[in-house]
Amino acid sequence: MAITTTGGNIHWNYFLALERDLETISRYIEFSDSNYRTYSIALAHLLLTTSSEVDTVAKMLCKKVNQEKKYAGINTYRDDVIDLIPGIADTQVFMHRYGLTFIPWKKWKHGENPAWWNDHQKVKHERDTNFNKATLQNAINSLGALLILTIHYYRISAQRQINTKNALKDTTIDLKPESILLRLADDCYYETVVS
Repeated sequence: MAITTTGGNIHWNYFLALERDLETISRYIEFSDSNYRTYSIALAHLLLTTSSEVDTVAKMLCKKVNQEKKYAGINTYRDDVIDLIPGIADTQVFMHRYGLTFIPWKKWKHGENPAWWNDHQKVKHERDTNFNKATLQNAINSLGALLILTIHYYRISAQRQINTKNALKDTTIDLKPESILLRLADDCYYETVVS
């Protein structure tokens, strides 16, 4: 039997895999104020992996602005990403199942990197002394940051292919399967009618 491939959304699929990892963690750690500082090997793995993908997708977004520029990490991405996604520092992410709302890129409004990114760097480079920064709060924020970047990456890629502006909901409708935990604001999605 032949298998036909029509292409795939590798970065969306990767986000979904990471989101499933977070969902599994939710079976063991309740997502509540009293647990946000909880840290573990599973959370460290999720934080490091998600932040690495944030770095990858952010760089790919920046290359859409300037293919010649040498990007060397998040400090060199900030301005170009903000130009591509002007409201990123105000973009809310929702986790309706747990009643959570958060803004993972908020610090960019003040020219600073988010705390979850700084803590990721400490866990990555000084794990022996900073392992306790691999927290549930940082893992949730990094995954929310990745959701924002990934959806906008596909939106901007589609715009460049068809040479026109498109609404965010024109992108989210094509990203299947849908996210199971994290979502952007409702106006970023078409309403689905359940019959």
